Amino acid sequence: MQFLKYRAVLAFAAANILAAAPSGAQSATEERTRVIAIADSALAAISRTDFVGFTDFMLDSAVTFSAREADGKTSLAFRTRMQQRATQTNSKFTERGFRPEVQISGPLASVWMRYDFYTDGKFSHCGVDAFTMLKSDGRWRVATLVWSVEQPPACEKHPAGPPR
Repeated sequence: MQFLKYRAVLAFAAANILAAAPSGAQSATEERTRVIAIADSALAAISRTDFVGFTDFMLDSAVTFSAREADGKTSLAFRTRMQQRATQTNSKFTERGFRPEVQISGPLASVWMRYDFYTDGKFSHCGVDAFTMLKSDGRWRVATLVWSVEQPPACEKHPAGPPR
């Protein structure tokens, strides 16, 4: 009899744990989807050559960095959100991210994704975009965006082939 009582208690506890797991997993999946959507939306704004829209996904204090290696030397470029916002160009850009890897811990998230970049329809470069995001007032915002500038075979082009 005592054994049956413990067994019932254990079954009840296990059922409650299992019932709670999907909502926790679902919440983590939803947060992952949200941070990827921010990264994808930022790249879509770049592809519209909309740097104001691009920076709307950023914290006011956000910064961007690019890193390029050529002839054994590393070149770094830095821009504040305001500098990025003021960018003007006559070129048409297409930037496509793929295979995002996401890490989330409380209000901190990172999205690491490969990308390829085209200027006026011609392949320019590819590399990795690394977004760091912070959640404030229920919204994910880009704190930093750092990207590498590489050429194949050091990086990959989008698996869907060139943009149409």
